[in-house]
Amino acid sequence: METILVVLHVLFATAIVALVLLQRSEGGGLGMGGGGGGGGGGMGGFMSARGTANLLTRATAIVATLFFLSSLTLTIVMSNQATPTSIVDTIPADGSADAPATEQTPAEPSVPAAE
Repeated sequence: METILVVLHVLFATAIVALVLLQRSEGGGLGMGGGGGGGGGGMGGFMSARGTANLLTRATAIVATLFFLSSLTLTIVMSNQATPTSIVDTIPADGSADAPATEQTPAEPSVPAAE
C-alpha cells in the first residue's frame, strides 16, 4: 500500500509542476498559439484564453488538494507502520564497537634493513 501511495504522490507532484508551468503569469492561460478571435468560436469557447485559464486553475487546485491528502495519508501510514528505531540502539552495550582495532606489531621490521 505504501508503494502505491508513494507512486501516486510522485504523479501528483509531477502533475502540479506541469500544470503550473502551463499557466501564464498574467492570466493569459496556456500562453501558446491559439490564434485570434477567442479561439473556440462564439460565447468565449471552451479553449479560449479565459476558458483555458479557468480549466488550468481548477485542475491545479484539484491536483494540489490530492497532493496534500496523499501527503497526510503517507504520514499517517508510515507513522503507524512500525515503532521508531535509532541507530544508537544497534550499538552493543559492552563498548567493543568503540575500541580501536589493535594489530599485533612485529618485534622486527618486516623489510630487512640495509647494512
